[in-house]
Amino acid sequence: MGLTYLDSDISNPARPERGVRVEFLIDTGALYSVIPGSVLCKLGIKPHSRRPFILADGSQITRRIGDVLFCFDDHRGASPVIFGQADDSVLMGSVSLEALGLMIDPLKRELRPLPMVPALIQ
Repeated sequence: MGLTYLDSDISNPARPERGVRVEFLIDTGALYSVIPGSVLCKLGIKPHSRRPFILADGSQITRRIGDVLFCFDDHRGASPVIFGQADDSVLMGSVSLEALGLMIDPLKRELRPLPMVPALIQ
């Protein structure tokens, strides 16, 4: 199975005009995206919380969480992200993909629009 990458512009939701482009490895098994904390700090993004995460080997880490605005082509959405540390990979998780209105085609490993199905309450 191949790897899928996405170059996305990110910015501080409070200052969307000032952003940077980041290359992400898309990880559909991850909920949150991981962006180097140094990049987030340069954009003036401050963490609003800390959360524990369990890694694939069963170990637990704690990371800071903040909010980022993602822009890719004509897709735009805000999402919580993890402040990555030195050894953390730069990843795009499913929450950020869904915020952009995108999904990965599991067979072709290509980005596709996410079908939006509103739930109607009657």
